[in-house]
Amino acid sequence: MQESESSDILIVGAGPGGLAASLLLAHSGLKVTILEKAEAVGGRTRLIKKDGFTFDRGPTFFHFPEVCEEIFQAIGLDAHKELGLIPLDPSYRLVFGEGGSIDATSNLELMTERIRELCGDQNAEGFQKYVLENRDKLNRSRNCLNTPWTSITNLISKRALRVSKVLKPWRSVASDLSRIFPDKRMQLAMSFQTKYLGMSPFHAPSLFTILAYLEYEHGIFHAKGGLGSITENMARIATDLGVNIVLNAAVDEILFEGKKAIGALTKDKKYFSKNTVINADFASAMTKLVPEKKRKKWSNKKIKKKSYSCSTFMLYLGVDKLYNQPHHQIYASKDYEQNLKDVTEHRITWDDPSLYVQNASITDKSLAPEGNSTLYVLVPVPNTLVSLNWETHKKDFRELILKQMEKLGFDDLESHIISETIVTPDDWSNSDVYRGAVFNLAHSLNQMLWKRPQNKFEEFNNLYLVGGGTHPGSGLPTILESGRITSKLICANMGLNPDWNGVSNWFEDIKKPKLARGV
Repeated sequence: MQESESSDILIVGAGPGGLAASLLLAHSGLKVTILEKAEAVGGRTRLIKKDGFTFDRGPTFFHFPEVCEEIFQAIGLDAHKELGLIPLDPSYRLVFGEGGSIDATSNLELMTERIRELCGDQNAEGFQKYVLENRDKLNRSRNCLNTPWTSITNLISKRALRVSKVLKPWRSVASDLSRIFPDKRMQLAMSFQTKYLGMSPFHAPSLFTILAYLEYEHGIFHAKGGLGSITENMARIATDLGVNIVLNAAVDEILFEGKKAIGALTKDKKYFSKNTVINADFASAMTKLVPEKKRKKWSNKKIKKKSYSCSTFMLYLGVDKLYNQPHHQIYASKDYEQNLKDVTEHRITWDDPSLYVQNASITDKSLAPEGNSTLYVLVPVPNTLVSLNWETHKKDFRELILKQMEKLGFDDLESHIISETIVTPDDWSNSDVYRGAVFNLAHSLNQMLWKRPQNKFEEFNNLYLVGGGTHPGSGLPTILESGRITSKLICANMGLNPDWNGVSNWFEDIKKPKLARGV
């Protein structure tokens, strides 16, 4: 075994949350090392290159850039410039199986008129009400999402009081929207975004009506070179700040002295640290990297009992033509509710499944050879809790999905495919995604706030979490926020009060601990 190394901070995994934390912590003057098991950074937010085509592995668009903007401001940089963010208009086209379509835009007046044209005055007025309600909901809930939660006692606080005025725990996203929009197509247009959390709008808490609002208020962005270029650029900047990123360095276990995390072990080296951060799929990391005998609250049995998001069936297609279709399109099944019920009840939808298609080459010609284009296809499907034989079904399902794509204007697609990759829930599961649940732990009320794994992991000292499995949850903005929350906690724990260029390095409504140096 090689000689060990020591850092102030050791981050296991180079996903967007870990990279965000590394930027803030390195800028704060700390020595940071990142261990990444793959040959490239990014985790699920990385690029796949095949046959001259470039695909995003997971996320395909960037929204609510405020968190990212503030993280980059804290280190003295401009996020839009550094990450090559390109605003999209339309944000996406939503095609309804019930009939009709709408091009979503962050021009709120234009969006109101498009809704009026599709489904009348009452729904257009409902949209205006929706925007006002969710603008207030975001403002009231912001401090619940950008601060840590440690116990039920946190409910007795100013931030909890503010959000209690808009959070209706007895309502789902779907039921909340049905108050405002009589047309089910508009209910769907403002609720399908819960799939970013891997949840049905009929089960997701009403808080998450803000997801669609964020798109309409702040817009949607593409990153030049593919969304995975965001993590590549973050890694470049982190390296410039002195972060040591070690690739092909799979961690075998987290090292402890009693209840204190002291580093990590790879196959050929020990890495010691004053603080250790896990940036990996939570359930996989716990069950594989932390001995079960050390875990009580999060034992394997308890992890198994938790509810998890859906999975996805993916097609990455390289085609020898450019389709004149929008950058993003969503097809919503005629019986959308039954489609979602199939997913939650672990059935494959063979009758009119919903799907999402990214046609990124219409915006970014760098992703494919000249005259060709990339198509990224995502279909929500069950996770692997109940066994489905995808080896048996995947070819037939692939044929069905290609047929469904005709409803989005992708005609005669089969004859133009020159590169193809299929990814099933089993493939995700084999890539250290617990149960293939690509959106991590579900975001039900019993798995949010203090009931979700905490940023300063509650079972051990000096061990922290970032990513979709911890507070505040899944989705790029919230994952980046988890990196910022963890960074603030570590700085306070180490007695640091760094200069973040005018961006707060502590939390509103939470008393700052005494900054006495030490761990």
